[in-house]
Amino acid sequence: MSSVHNFAAPHMIAAHAPVDARTAFIQRTYLHLAGAILAFALLEAVLLSTPIAGAIVNTMVGSQYGWLLVLGLFMGTGWVADKWARSGTSASTQYAGLSLYIVAEAIIFLPLLYVAANYAGPMVIPTAGILTLTLFAGLTAVAFTSRIDFSFLGKALMIAGFVAMGTIVAAIIFGISLGLFFSVAMVGLSGGYILYSTSQIMFHYRTDQHVAASLSLFASVALMFYYVLRIVMSLNRD
Repeated sequence: MSSVHNFAAPHMIAAHAPVDARTAFIQRTYLHLAGAILAFALLEAVLLSTPIAGAIVNTMVGSQYGWLLVLGLFMGTGWVADKWARSGTSASTQYAGLSLYIVAEAIIFLPLLYVAANYAGPMVIPTAGILTLTLFAGLTAVAFTSRIDFSFLGKALMIAGFVAMGTIVAAIIFGISLGLFFSVAMVGLSGGYILYSTSQIMFHYRTDQHVAASLSLFASVALMFYYVLRIVMSLNRD
């Protein structure tokens, strides 16, 4: 009987798991998140240092339909990556999903980071990074200290996400510039995602799902960083 219990324990919902198992799961999740952020930063540094970085960016955003294709591929890749990361049969598949998503994020970020690195000043990217990590730390502290289950935000976040994506697609098709207000709204949306993902980690993920949990957090942090960077670039121009 005890051997069966020991086998099942690593696969319990985190909220119901023993304290040591729950703590280990949370530690693994945030260590994987840190690793994902580091891998993303290194990959971007390599991409930006290549002589053909400008040509790659021009190919991606040279036309409205090219950028729409990139966004479509990113969404499809993200769905596959999340499915792999949630695989319960293979750890290698889980890590393949996380790795795939990191690569996809690095590619989708390349045009914005290329402009920021070459035209917006040397402190823009570090400033956006520090602001993003500060916001993330604050929201994480709120979720852990309040012990509120923010999973109730799920439906509202899904609807808001569809509205945001529709707005982005319409803006690309009709050549509309989405200004500072939209970026601020997207930072707010990403903050909601962080609260939601953190609550999922605290109350709903199994203790063997640290890879999927870290991917969820990484996606939320990346979204926040993207729009914080846009805000910093806009204010820097002003």
